[in-house]
Amino acid sequence: RLGVTDEQQIIATGLATVAMDKVFTYLDEYLLKHTVECIVIGQPMQMDNTPSESAAITDAFSRKLKKRFPNLKIERMDERFTSRMASRAILDAGARKSVRQDKALVDMVSAIILLQSYMESLTMKKMRGLDT
Repeated sequence: RLGVTDEQQIIATGLATVAMDKVFTYLDEYLLKHTVECIVIGQPMQMDNTPSESAAITDAFSRKLKKRFPNLKIERMDERFTSRMASRAILDAGARKSVRQDKALVDMVSAIILLQSYMESLTMKKMRGLDT
């Protein structure tokens, strides 16, 4: 699932759901039409701050991204609790049970939450004078 932000980097929104075997083709086409400053990838972590089982998959994906797009900034962001937060947001929006159980929707909302959290972390760094 992919999220995107506005040019002012104020709010994240859902962009697309792309199968893993098509994600590089999608990104190639997207990057031809849009300016992208950074790609943020979820970092799956356990509660004890060790990488989760799926971390190897995201690490390999991150390496492929860096190799394919060497001039593009690739960042990692802890994705713990994003699925739970997404499910809660969908519930709070009053969605029916069948909608709340839609994994694609939960994943899309999780991607939005991850990107929004990343942007908020940048804002906090700037406020503290720790610009990256």
